[in-house]
Amino acid sequence: MTLKNKKLWLGILYTVAILFVYRLGYFIQLPYIRFENLEAIYNQGNMFGFLDIFSGGALSNFSIVALGVSPYITASIVVQLLQMDIIPVLKEWSEEGETGKQKLNALTRYLSIGLAFVQALTIVIGVTVSYNGLFFGVGTPEGAMTYIYLAIVMTAGTGLVLWLADRITKKGVGNGTSLMIVVGIIASYPDMINDLIQTYILDDAQGTKGILIFVGVILLMILIILGVVFMEAAQRKIPIQYSNRPSSAALSGRNDSNIPIKLNSASVIPVIFASTLLSLPSTIANFLNEGTAKNIITELFTTTKPIGFVVYLILIVVFTFFYSFLQMSPDKMADNLQKQNAYVPGVRPGEDTAAYFSRVLFKINVVGAIYLCVLAALPIIMTWIFNLPASVQIGGTGLIIVVGVAVETAKQIKTSTQEKQYRGFIE
Repeated sequence: MTLKNKKLWLGILYTVAILFVYRLGYFIQLPYIRFENLEAIYNQGNMFGFLDIFSGGALSNFSIVALGVSPYITASIVVQLLQMDIIPVLKEWSEEGETGKQKLNALTRYLSIGLAFVQALTIVIGVTVSYNGLFFGVGTPEGAMTYIYLAIVMTAGTGLVLWLADRITKKGVGNGTSLMIVVGIIASYPDMINDLIQTYILDDAQGTKGILIFVGVILLMILIILGVVFMEAAQRKIPIQYSNRPSSAALSGRNDSNIPIKLNSASVIPVIFASTLLSLPSTIANFLNEGTAKNIITELFTTTKPIGFVVYLILIVVFTFFYSFLQMSPDKMADNLQKQNAYVPGVRPGEDTAAYFSRVLFKINVVGAIYLCVLAALPIIMTWIFNLPASVQIGGTGLIIVVGVAVETAKQIKTSTQEKQYRGFIE
């Protein structure tokens, strides 16, 4: 039935076309820049690292869509945090249903454009200062207006990407913003495989050892993908019952009502938080001259250094618990059940139910935090062990995003197909 669904196929083709247009933006580079010197800049160290993941390399290529959807992600997180009784108006909007949701979405988009401009201006000034004489072309006026002009172009690129993502959400298969990130991540995979082949297969110095490492890395990647798929789909279902449920249903012993809680309820957000927080001091360190201050910052906030690596994992654990309890407040869950005349079997409504949800969520987050730490640490550890090329990422944030979005998109397609079948049967 799915293969015969014309609306679904049109949505898929529309989505592919929009993603193709987005990817074309990668090849349209900013004006005034000496692109022949980009390789020299990268050889001195790429400061973009984590941010470059979300743009699919467009940031390091200095294209018009260099920022991708990263400002929107930051704005979404900020708006979510501000709804925690920090700004009462935003909390009221969050409780107004669809109308409030539209207001929050509009605010998020306006904020993302503002953040995009600030982020773009910071990047342009930072790169110019760090690589003086390499970044701008000969004869380019290096002044405030040039910086502002380039920042406006990059901001306009972010606006275009957000508009394209909105088209996918409304007319395509959904998850427009997430699919934009996924396309960028997947676009880096061919280069990753090519670097692996060049390093371990075509290099005569590696010999049989290189072939074994190549095969081992590929098998490990496949096993990790299978593990991520399993973990992203894993749930803890908390059974609930309703006080006004018919007695015949209660006596039958069947209880199909439950509250599903994902094992990784915080998704990839803790890793993003931790990486972003660590990237700020590291970026500042790139602008400093060699010395004690730069060495201390590099040691504390660079994930490839032992101390920075430990700090990275600690931040992931902290943000996992923080974001999970923010998204799934035990008090709100208990209150909602009480309003619906529902309860958890064997647990008193009210404070006891809230305490029960807190205990369950804590236990789930212990497993979820360990899972995220292992996945985030794998690329770093494997690089230490096998001296892998910088482009090769075994595990990591990108893989969680790709698998998570793929699973969610598949669910949406299946749901929309089933709804179409049911309507056709009734009508």
